[in-house]
Amino acid sequence: MNHNTQPGIVTDGNSSSGKKYLLPLILITSLFFFWGFVHNLDPVLIPHLKKAFRLTDLETSLVDFSVFIAYFLMALPAGYVMRRWGYKSGIILGLSLFAIGCLLFLPAADTRQYVFFLGALFIIACGLTFLETAANPYVTVLGPPETATQRLNFSQSFNGFAAFMAPIVGGKFILSGVNYSDSELAKMLPEAKEAYLAHEASSVKGPYLILGLIIILVTILFIFTKLPDIKEDKEVTEDKHRSALEKIIHALRHSHLRWAILAQFFYVGAQVCVLSFFIRFITVSANIDASEASWYSGAAGLAFMVGRFAGTFLMKYIAPNRLLMFYALASALLTSLAIFGTGAITIYALIGVAFFMSIMFPTIFSMGIAGLGTDTKIGSSLIVMSIVGGALLPLSLGYISDLTKNIQYGYLVPLLCFIVILFYGWKVWKPIQIEGEISLKD
Repeated sequence: MNHNTQPGIVTDGNSSSGKKYLLPLILITSLFFFWGFVHNLDPVLIPHLKKAFRLTDLETSLVDFSVFIAYFLMALPAGYVMRRWGYKSGIILGLSLFAIGCLLFLPAADTRQYVFFLGALFIIACGLTFLETAANPYVTVLGPPETATQRLNFSQSFNGFAAFMAPIVGGKFILSGVNYSDSELAKMLPEAKEAYLAHEASSVKGPYLILGLIIILVTILFIFTKLPDIKEDKEVTEDKHRSALEKIIHALRHSHLRWAILAQFFYVGAQVCVLSFFIRFITVSANIDASEASWYSGAAGLAFMVGRFAGTFLMKYIAPNRLLMFYALASALLTSLAIFGTGAITIYALIGVAFFMSIMFPTIFSMGIAGLGTDTKIGSSLIVMSIVGGALLPLSLGYISDLTKNIQYGYLVPLLCFIVILFYGWKVWKPIQIEGEISLKD
């Protein structure tokens, strides 16, 4: 097989391909930063909205539910848009929804209705679904197939950089540092209480307005930038005659795709649980305030970024599934330390978890779509749909936290997730032939 091609994709095999794909790779990689930034504002939003609306941990977990349920609902429509109108159209639509959702934070803050915040987050996440459905497979084909996993990890490293920046920026401009207990609020005059809660709700307007305007500019840039025409080959064109159900069943023939869907469900659930509740967790386990905790959350984002770059380097020498297994084992051990420890050690344990989680999403994704041929796009959509784990598993964390009155026990949920990923990485994947296509089996 020509190393400059991939099943289901027609690419330019001449020596100028690298230069041809450089600018598109830069533009697509920028998307990883932007969706990483808005995702990593959620750990700031959760304690902030908990305070502004006096919510329980289970109620605050609806932030993650609103975001990740959108991935589940929109993944297949996003895949359809890519097949029908191409990657560029999907990216532009995704960026448009992203910008609209950010701007909706302004009326949500004015009305001070929690459900409106959840609605704005849902619309943002609908946009992110289109971006991720397009960007992840796009990066894997912008270069030689044998370096696809490394290339995807490199692009996703900028997602890690955003994870470092977002909590620090969000903590500075969203968190006020002023906290009142329920008893203190009860003693306040109605006017003073109303002013305090209104100020807390409105502090999100500036950051999301600026982010929305930036995304509008990025959308315009994509509209007027020529991206490589990634065409479908004859087999893909013929594949259009299948129904959606037939395409799903056809794709699920591949056992490694089925396992990737399961592993990604638990990974995204683990990542959301660990990072979204990070600030809330360490304010309890280490007894520090939310403003200080936001800096540690930024450190976790930095560790996540460094872990991505380190993982990209290590994959030159270690098979991706083996590295995934080692990282999952380290994550499980450190999560256990965070659950049963107290004080500063719990902070450093969670920062360590962030480092070792770093390679999991792109590694599971690239392993899952490897060798799918004509099933690549539908396989990508199915893996993106598994991100619904980020909607469901945090609900379990919130429920356990409220039930036990201890958020540390809620982290038993991500601990279980890392054990599942450890098993996935432990399985040995071997190439096999399925109806003329290269696939994998355990």
